[in-house]
Parts: sequence; structure tokens; C-alpha cells
Amino acid sequence: MKHFMITVAFILFATITVNSMDKKIIRISTERTDLVLQVAENGRLYQSYLGERLLNDADLDELDWSIHPASDASVSRRGWEVYSGSGNEDFFEPAVAITHNDGNPSTWLYYVSSSSHPVDGGVQTDIVLRDDKYPVNVTLHYVAYVKENVIKTWSEISHQEKKPVTLSAYASTMLYFSRPSYYLTEFSSDWAKEAQMSTQQLLFGKKVIDTKLGSRAAMHTHPFFIVGLEQPACERQGEVLMGTLGWTGNFRFTFEVDNVGNLRIIPGINPTASEYTLKRGEVFVTPEFIFTLSSEGTGKGSRDLQEWARKYQLKDGNGSRLTLLNNWENTGFDFNQEILTELMKEAKDLGVDMFLLDDGWFGNKYPRKDDKAGLGDWEVTHDKLPGGIHALTDAAREAGVKFGLWIEPEMVNPKSELFEKHPDWAIHYPNRDVYYYRNQLVLDLSNPVVQDYVYGVVDNLLKENPDIAYFKWDCNSPITNIYSPYLKSEQGRLYIDHVRGVYNVLKRVKENYPEVPMMLCSGGGARCDYEALKYFTEFWCSDNTDPVERIYIQWGFSHFFPAKAMCAHVTSWNKNASIKFRTDVASMCKLGFDLGLKELTADELLYCQTAVANWKRLSPVILDGTQYRLVSPYESNHMAVNYVSTDSKKAVLFAYDIHPRFQEKLMPVKLQGIDPYKHYKVEEINLMPNGKSVLAGNGKVFSGDYLMKVGLHVFGFNSMQSHVIELTSVE
Repeated sequence: MKHFMITVAFILFATITVNSMDKKIIRISTERTDLVLQVAENGRLYQSYLGERLLNDADLDELDWSIHPASDASVSRRGWEVYSGSGNEDFFEPAVAITHNDGNPSTWLYYVSSSSHPVDGGVQTDIVLRDDKYPVNVTLHYVAYVKENVIKTWSEISHQEKKPVTLSAYASTMLYFSRPSYYLTEFSSDWAKEAQMSTQQLLFGKKVIDTKLGSRAAMHTHPFFIVGLEQPACERQGEVLMGTLGWTGNFRFTFEVDNVGNLRIIPGINPTASEYTLKRGEVFVTPEFIFTLSSEGTGKGSRDLQEWARKYQLKDGNGSRLTLLNNWENTGFDFNQEILTELMKEAKDLGVDMFLLDDGWFGNKYPRKDDKAGLGDWEVTHDKLPGGIHALTDAAREAGVKFGLWIEPEMVNPKSELFEKHPDWAIHYPNRDVYYYRNQLVLDLSNPVVQDYVYGVVDNLLKENPDIAYFKWDCNSPITNIYSPYLKSEQGRLYIDHVRGVYNVLKRVKENYPEVPMMLCSGGGARCDYEALKYFTEFWCSDNTDPVERIYIQWGFSHFFPAKAMCAHVTSWNKNASIKFRTDVASMCKLGFDLGLKELTADELLYCQTAVANWKRLSPVILDGTQYRLVSPYESNHMAVNYVSTDSKKAVLFAYDIHPRFQEKLMPVKLQGIDPYKHYKVEEINLMPNGKSVLAGNGKVFSGDYLMKVGLHVFGFNSMQSHVIELTSVE
């Protein structure tokens, strides 16, 4: 109700205004950002402003879409069109390209109408554009989330031509900036090297970030970016645009600086190998592009995105999360029913909520002994697990923990009964040697029959074993051998219809089993977008669980995702790091374990049990509190981040020494976000048994003002050391 009242109040700022000169203006607003669109004299729609919110409504009349007017009217119309079509007078990259029935490749879109209405948390504005020569409509949608300062936008393309038209470009939106300089921060990736940040200046011409992998699409680059306006993006100051695309397939971001130094940003599906045949009456819906414009650096932008995600986008964004013990790093494929039963007892002893059984539990004719066979045959391996999944859920219940299960239902091994029966269900060429990535193929989810099969994997498991409490849903292969036996002559639809097929399956799972949490995994963090996260409670950031590497990976992902969406496990990667350091790094996200407890000493086990109990106690602060990145590992040999509860009564500070230089100068860490007028008791937690805190301020009470202006000395000279500090208001 509260959100609805806010949206009603703000709907006035998202409606059309007609001034005395009949200048049609569409204002899309949050509390801190204005996106202002204007219908020009030629009847087309242009962006006239994107920036900090304008305080005076009368100033809207002074905005002019024609940023660089020229004496030649046709020249002055170039640039800044909200959804520029190919073949018009604009010389630069278009948003949409359509080839019509008569072969004409041009699209000129004219304003028809617009309307606004309240939605949960904000205001939705819908704008209808139409070609003046062809029966083609484009509807632009914008949702402005008022308090969170986030805008979500997407487009719908349809037509009434007699025959299908061909779409060769179909962006979600276009945004424009006119500033002295622009700096792009991108998040490149590979297996075990996810979310690696780098920054470069954007100069004349195009910079394109794209992926062509189909599934496991974000293996080499992630679907989000930051643009620093006038300076490289900084954590606490400066204007930045932070944008992300909700699409689990091929995407493309185009950044084009034109001849007069203006920047246009075009996010959307990658049209490479995807000329889409659009039938009459069919509606092509582009992915949602989500962005925030922060005038206080990336820290504020991240907090806005994280709060927005928890409220409106992430599945069960306001709910709790399960701690877990996974068996993969401990057993691999080598386990049986007795071994798993003992591991469930270890999970209970550790204090986590759930035991998660990973890969290797299925297949009989072709049992899953390695990654070369069994995918597609989702029945329990009888000689390995004679009691089936039901016996495992019973054992978990007896041990006092929940039971979760790994699946990879979108994939198939050629060595499987499924492939023997339905080779046409897999994406592969009919007349070439097959190239296998990780010994597997991708099932063709453009085919509705295959969608039913994949949904049936989950449905059958839950019907037969209703005590399954969690799924880890993996996707280890990109699409190879790119040909759909189902689509036949319409191969341009494959990449797009396949992803839509994935969503069809996920929607059915969510509708029929809304209470079952799921982890989004893709050979690590190669799926990490906000469309998929409508159906998943969390995602797996990386198979790399070396705590030093994880510091960088988790730092990168935190720019766009809340901690409760990011899974982090304690494993045996990098045994040079203490169990404390490994656990403390994982504790800044959604905590889990993936190691054998028998390899721990008694003190190490006791430490882990204490850390789990502390994390559970403080999870409302870590998962639902406000995050502040304090010290970047990219700028120092240390890292620090703190979380603050919504009532400012609790805070948690995580501080890590990575590889300090000899006798380097150590600076105090200044906290952020706490109440300057409150006083906080400082207590170091997650200490080893019989260990004592070396923190100078441990046990003392400080004002919030002192902690934010003077700070705490929490860094040291030893590599891979960590401190977890709990701060509690004493008032």
C-alpha cells in the first residue's frame, strides 16, 4: 500500500505536458533522475534530457532535443531520436532495422500516443510509435522506480504487413549523453575469472561488448556496465550510469561517440546470426534494460540497484536464504548412499540448514561416472543410490537438515538414452562433424516438446520427492553446432527462441513450485542477469573459490547484485589460506560450504561452527542491510566492506589483508552508513578458538561520527588475514 501511494504521488511527473507552444513533453522521473522525451515538429520522438532531477517544472519548456542545431533543418534532426530506425537521416547506429515485404529496409517512427499508470514501486509509461509508410508499431515501455532511482525500459515491435518482415536490429532502448568525456568500466570474464573490472575512455567510434555463446552466454563478458561521465567511475563521487540487461542469451552493448562528441548507448539482444522473421500480428518483446544514474558514484548506484532488486526483481527478494554443505569438492562423482548419509550428519554438525547433492547421481544404461555420459537420463543410478532420492530426503530429515539437488536439465550427453531416442531434440548440424563442449550438447528449447521434457525433469522429481528443498540448476555448455532441427528454415530465430523457451520452463516451475529456492549456475558465473533472477533466489558467482580470487569476483558482482543473490562457499581451494580467511571471505555473501569436515582440525571445525552461527544471527544485516564498499582490492592490497541494518542499530565490517607490501602504510578504515549520533560497541567476532582480538578498539564504544570520520585500524601486514567486526548500538 505504501509503495502504491508513492507511485500515485509521482504519476504527475510521468505524464505528457503540453505547454503554450504545443510542445509535447513526456517526463519519466524518479526522486533523483529525470528522463525527458519530446515530440518535435516533425512528429518524431527525441530525448531532450537525461540527468539529475529538475526541481522546477517550468524548466522543462526550456529543454531542446536539438542539442546541436544547424541551418539545414534536415541536419538538425539527426541524433537523439529515442528509437531511431535504419534508413532514416541519422548517420549512426540505429535501434531497430526492419526489411519490409517490398524489400525496403527503412523505418521512420512517428509519435502516436502515450499513457502512464502506477505499478508496484513506481510509474509505468507506455509510448506508441508508428511508421508513416508501413503498418509497423513500436511501443516503448518505461518503469520508473521512484525511491530506488532505477528505471527499467523495454520495447515491443509488431506489424500488420501481409507477409513476415525481417528484423535485423531490435534494441531495448537508446540513451544519449553530451559530456566532455566518457569512461567505460566493463566486466570481462572466463571460467574461474568472473567479473574482472577494467576501465577505458570512450573516444570517437564504436565500442561493442557482446556475446555469441547462446547459453552459458556470459562466460566471457557479463551483461552489465558502468559509464563514468566526465571522469572514470569512482565509488563515492562523480556521475555514473550503471546499466544491466535482463537477458540470459546473446547480448550486445554498443557505445558510439559521434563526430561532435555525443555518446549513444544501445543495449539489447545481439542480432548476430539472428535475423528474426516476424510474422504478422506477432509481438517481438525485447529484454528489459535496467539502469540507474547516480551523482554520488558507483557506491550509491549499487545500493539503489541492490535495494530495487530485493524489492521487485529477485525471486523471494525479501526472504531468508539457506546455508548449505555441498559434496562436490569433497567426493566428486565418487559417492554412494552411505557416504551421503554421513555427509548429511556433518552438515548438521556444522550447523548449516541443508545438504546439497551435486552432479553424479543419475543414469543407469549410461551411469554418470564422469562428465562424458548420463546427461538427459534423470533417473537415480540404482547401484549407487539403491533407495533413490526418497531415501536421501529421509536421511536428511533424520539428520535434521534439508535436502537439495543438482540438475542440468537443458543439456544432453550423446552417450545417453535420451539422445538415442531423440537426437533431433539437440541443437546440432545435420551434415557436419559434431563439436562437443564438455562432452555435451544443448537441448533445443525453441521446440515446445523439449520445453515440456525439461519442465518434466523438475516436475517429476518434486512430485516423486516433495521433500526436495532446493535445486542447483547448472548450464555448463554454450550452444555449439548451431542448428535447430525444429526451426528448420527459420534458423535466425534460434538464439532468441531458445532463450524464450528457457523462460517458458522457468515460469512453469515458479508457478507450480513457488516456494522452492533455486541457485542459478552456469559453469560458474556465466548466468547472472535480472531476467533469470526472477526465477532464481541466488546465483553461483564462480567455480573459483580461492578466497583471494573471490575477493575480486565478489567485489565486481556487488556493483549490480545484493549479497543475498551471490553464493559464496568455503572450500579447499588455496589451502595456504587459513580456514578463517576462507570462511570470512565467503561470509560477506550467501554462505555455504563445500569441503569434507574430516579434513579440519578440532579447532577449525569449532571455528566454522561459530562462524555459521554468527552468520545466521547477522544475516538480516548482511543480506538485507545496506552495503558500503570501503576499500577496493583494485586500488590497494586490502579490501573492506560494511553492511548496516535498516534501523542503523547493527553493522558488520569485513576487512581483508590480501598481500600487503613490506611495512606499507596502513590507513584506518572509515565506516559508512551508520548513524553519526548513535554510539556503537565494537566487537571482533569469528575468532579462532582461544584466539584473542588484536583490534585496538575491540570492546570499546565509539560514536558513529567517530567511526565514519576517524575509523578503525583493522588492516595488518600479514597475507591472507581477515577481521569480522560486529557493531551494536548501545542506545
